[in-house]
Amino acid sequence: IHQLRNSSKYVSYKDIKALMADLKAVYAAVDEAAALDALDTFSERWDKKYPKIAPSWRENWSNLSTYFKYPQEVRRLIYTTNAIEGFNRQLRKVTKAKSVFPTDDSLLKMLYLAMMDITKKWTGRRQDWSIIHAQLAVFFADRMPD
Repeated sequence: IHQLRNSSKYVSYKDIKALMADLKAVYAAVDEAAALDALDTFSERWDKKYPKIAPSWRENWSNLSTYFKYPQEVRRLIYTTNAIEGFNRQLRKVTKAKSVFPTDDSLLKMLYLAMMDITKKWTGRRQDWSIIHAQLAVFFADRMPD
């Protein structure tokens, strides 16, 4: 998502919809090879007008292409970080109110209690969570508890 935001930063308002649609073909591709083909197509169409976008994607491809090793369901989950960013924002709000903590344990306790309050409000469930969980268990078997 940060690469997309960086790519659209200097794009003219009249071009943004078409350009983002062409970039969507890159990040929504079925696999890495299809994504690279879509990036070549994007480059052919937009390099004259916006010469820095496609090279930026190519420079960062080693990091961006990691996304394609996961199945489609997992990609949808990691595509956006809104839930994580919102969670972190709420934790920062709690710690900002009190800027000095007497010990590390006091900070950890405060964060733990804030986390418990934050997670109480989470009511939504993903319909495809069981599929995603099974796929994550394959990729991260050593990190997931039984």
